[in-house]
Amino acid sequence: MGIAGKIIHEQRERLREAGSDRWRIVSAQLAAKVGPMAARGALLAPRLGSVRGLPLIGRGVRVRNPHLVHAGRDLVVEDFAEIQGLSRDGIRFGDGVSIGTGSLIRPSSYYSRAIGVGLVMGDGSSLSPGCYIGCSGGVTIGEKTMLGPGVRVFAEDHVMSDPSLDVKSQGVEWSPITIGSGCWIASGVTITSGVTIGDGAVVAAGAVVTRDVPAGAVYGGIPARELKSRSAE
Repeated sequence: MGIAGKIIHEQRERLREAGSDRWRIVSAQLAAKVGPMAARGALLAPRLGSVRGLPLIGRGVRVRNPHLVHAGRDLVVEDFAEIQGLSRDGIRFGDGVSIGTGSLIRPSSYYSRAIGVGLVMGDGSSLSPGCYIGCSGGVTIGEKTMLGPGVRVFAEDHVMSDPSLDVKSQGVEWSPITIGSGCWIASGVTITSGVTIGDGAVVAAGAVVTRDVPAGAVYGGIPARELKSRSAE
């Protein structure tokens, strides 16, 4: 069963378990949405660097330099997301990855700056609507990690060491970001360059992460600090 059929089947079973007698109507509505996504996926798949199975592609999705994008099975890219493939290591999605509505993945600028490193997302990980992944310095996301709505990840920072020069003319510095497996990065979090977030960590909504987060820790605030450890619960 392909990803489209799987989504419709699972939704139908959930509605039946909930006792809904409208599962046929809802299933038909879902099929009307998923069918065109599958058709767009069929058009995109031959242009990708590699892909396993048929991706589901929403309305208005833009994939630049698709030959540098590699996808596993059951990739879902929702409406108006943008994926820029131009990067040294490419954009690599594992199985079961989903990219939310309006999310942006940008390893490089469109306007003649250096080509960035790229992004790796592990199996089962997801970007909620409105995420921004600036992966010029390289971003790695482990398996089954969730990024909430509006999460911002920046693997570069502006140089501002010379006060006699304007910041723009001093360029940027790249530093990779690693987010482990099984993490929950809640809505509106900002992650700055060079940060490593350990497996199973949780970052509370609205936090600004400027330093490493240990595995299993719960961080929050601006700048983010440890609130508690999940292992002690």
